[in-house]
Amino acid sequence: RRVRANAREYNEKFHCRALVACKSPSCPICPQSNCIKTSKYNIVTFLPVNLFEQFQEVANTYFLFLLILQLIPQISSLSWFTTIVPLVLVLTITAVKDATDDYVRLCPDHTWLSLYSLRQEQWMNVRVGDIIKLENNQFVQADLLLLSSSEPHGLCYIETAELDGETNMKVRQAIPVTAELGDTSQLAHFDGEVICEPPNNKLDKFGGTLYWKENKYPLSNQNMLLRGCVLRNTEWCFGLVIFAGPDTKLMQNSGRTKFKRTSIDRLMNTLVLWIFGFLVCMGVILAIGNAIWEHEVGVCFQIYLPWDEGVHSAFFSGFLSFWSYIIILNTVVPISLYVSVEVIRLGHSYFINWDKKMYCAKRRTPAEARTTTLNEELGQVEYIFSDKTGTLTQNIMVFSKCSVNGHSYGECQLPELRPEPVDFSFNPLADPRFQFWDPSLLEAVKLGDLHVHEFFRLLSLCHTVMSEEKSEGELLYKAQSPDEGALVTAARNFGFVFRSRTPKTITVHELGQAITYQLLAILDFNNIRKRMSVIVRSPEGKIRLYCKGADTILLERLHPINQDLSSITTDHLNEYAGEGLRTLVLAYRDLEESYYRDWSERLHRAGSAPEAREDHLARLYDEVEHDMMLLGATAIEDKLQQGVPETIAILTLANIKIWVLTGDKQETAVNIGYSCKMLTDDMTEIEPCAPSLLRKAREKMMDASRSVCNGFSYQEKLPSKLTSVLEAIAGEYALVINGHSLVRPGSARQDEALCLAVHHDPSCPLLFLQAHALEADMEVEFLETACACKAVICCRVTPLQKAQVVELVKKYKKAVTLAIGDGANDVSMIKSKAWDLGDRRRDRPSPCTILGPMRVSVLTPLCPTGTNWPTTSPSPSLSPPPW
Repeated sequence: RRVRANAREYNEKFHCRALVACKSPSCPICPQSNCIKTSKYNIVTFLPVNLFEQFQEVANTYFLFLLILQLIPQISSLSWFTTIVPLVLVLTITAVKDATDDYVRLCPDHTWLSLYSLRQEQWMNVRVGDIIKLENNQFVQADLLLLSSSEPHGLCYIETAELDGETNMKVRQAIPVTAELGDTSQLAHFDGEVICEPPNNKLDKFGGTLYWKENKYPLSNQNMLLRGCVLRNTEWCFGLVIFAGPDTKLMQNSGRTKFKRTSIDRLMNTLVLWIFGFLVCMGVILAIGNAIWEHEVGVCFQIYLPWDEGVHSAFFSGFLSFWSYIIILNTVVPISLYVSVEVIRLGHSYFINWDKKMYCAKRRTPAEARTTTLNEELGQVEYIFSDKTGTLTQNIMVFSKCSVNGHSYGECQLPELRPEPVDFSFNPLADPRFQFWDPSLLEAVKLGDLHVHEFFRLLSLCHTVMSEEKSEGELLYKAQSPDEGALVTAARNFGFVFRSRTPKTITVHELGQAITYQLLAILDFNNIRKRMSVIVRSPEGKIRLYCKGADTILLERLHPINQDLSSITTDHLNEYAGEGLRTLVLAYRDLEESYYRDWSERLHRAGSAPEAREDHLARLYDEVEHDMMLLGATAIEDKLQQGVPETIAILTLANIKIWVLTGDKQETAVNIGYSCKMLTDDMTEIEPCAPSLLRKAREKMMDASRSVCNGFSYQEKLPSKLTSVLEAIAGEYALVINGHSLVRPGSARQDEALCLAVHHDPSCPLLFLQAHALEADMEVEFLETACACKAVICCRVTPLQKAQVVELVKKYKKAVTLAIGDGANDVSMIKSKAWDLGDRRRDRPSPCTILGPMRVSVLTPLCPTGTNWPTTSPSPSLSPPPW
């Protein structure tokens, strides 16, 4: 895509040329308007679209057909008025209900479009190439290239909860050449041109180049403000619109809204068809009787009972009588049934809103049913698809334990006594909310243990946290992730206080002494590297690389001299993981001045490469992150929402299967699985396998089940309802799969592993298998394997992949499903569901939320009632009301 700033005519001409070339208004390289509509109807389309949806109900179509028959005098025995009145009444009541539901969806549209740009234009009128001004706490409504901001060095802070579910702030920075364009007159004359990738759904990647004043500047995702994020703690910023409307990455990840019809609606349609068939049979029998009577008897009484005009035979008289009987017996078809169901649904929604068990006293918010059409499905839910961050968890991280130079800290020394938290009163900058229970770590700091000092120095330097000092000594950290915030806060309390940063420096107070480090490079974290590093120069001139990341990645990058320490630290990591804690490994490496100078030059050339920029950078990152020295490891606890483990236990007893679809990394997702009791502590041994297909995992599950059942064949004892042999196997299983293993053919990366965890036997290991589960020839086998498991966790998945997994289940299982989401990153999954739960913690809930926003614990009174409890046989019947 090619975009020029402040040049609508140029961009529109390019749009016109693209339309002529591709003959399609929806071409991915053509600029779009910024108008987005989340409601289903408008004033023009409401009547035809709503009537089309209503006439999909067989009874409404039948009575329309009946009304047409009654307008024919030769066969009408009743007035058309007797049919049109109840039909219009039913259509009107349903239309009013649908209009009310859509109005609720329409309200967020007005909020969505009521923000204004620099020229006081509505967001819907913004076009590609416009330069717009955002103010603090405003939603970004298009994908923007950040040009400048009110903060030094062109920095700005955003919240991406609507994109990835994370409520913590992230930092974006304008390129230096545009960071000085803070004046509107300068921006009005800015004529830079951006050449970048076409619209796509990759939220974490962007590649492009800015051409201005005969120079070119590389652009990355760090320079972009994506639609859906919120500007925070930044007075203002200016941005150049790169993608608008349907082209934005958020909308590229949103699936198509589908018309959702419940099983009760389908059942009523089926019943009406059977009743109509019975009515037709009655009409045929009576018509045949009429024709026989007219032929045998009626013909003798033509003088007294003449046939109607146009009727010349007994057969034709019987044909007309058939339609007359259809009209006379129309009351056999119960049109009032639909009215009764709609009234009951409305009552159900009010009972949900009034239910005290679903009232959140802490937030003083009740449940809110946002639609009245799907209530009866709650008791028939078989699959629950849930987001993790902010849905199962509170997204609150607590520094719990750590391992430094082979010593583990964090256990209470006298557990039999009531423990007292460590006293940090020696540190005037300590966070009073932070608590730690092992005083020996603080003693090591005070005694000058060099390893402990280096451990906390790394935590205070290797991060992207921003610091704000509200008053003297009162620091407020703004972290991109809660993990970083917890680690930096821990270092702060133990005397290594991160105070401030600029694009080139980091200032830390180490045990009361202010030290400024020169920031030479930041090697960002991503889901492939699974680590983050910074390169800093100390005041003494020493260059050192600090790195933190997943143990599976960092331990293999250590210098061989660390072998003994690595073994001890690994034991500590296994202990922490067994407690469901999130772990990171910390390491460092000293760099020679000459080596760093050469590496930095190569890094600059790689960052300016027009093609394969990310691959070049990844190779350089990998080169410098080797032969590191191990410092230790950290363990962080992610607080679950109240009642989550109990809720999951009850849902499991009700034979409801729970699938967690999260954008978080695999280690985090598995740890939360342990914390909320989806996964058990029996899954302790991890053994990598040779590259294999999903079929080997299936075979291993079958072999394990045969060994449990003494070799009997399950094919001989399959229940008739099961569609797969795997669904009859013994034992309990859990499936953990990475998002890169779900990608369809043609995707850029398909190198991650499918992890199958078997825990009916503690000696059975976790298996890492190479497979791409959404490929056409693998999706059925993946689904059968997943459905044989008690729990499924899909990590590092994009919003679109969430929808693809859900569609796969709905396509083959034909089951009632429910989604739990808390942000726009869950909209695609929500649109594919029959039911959805939202979360009220967001400033603006998803416009597709059906039942929301509320807590996960409300699933207990909503779903298990009337569902398939183990003591009863499965039944598709309607459940009792959830209250």
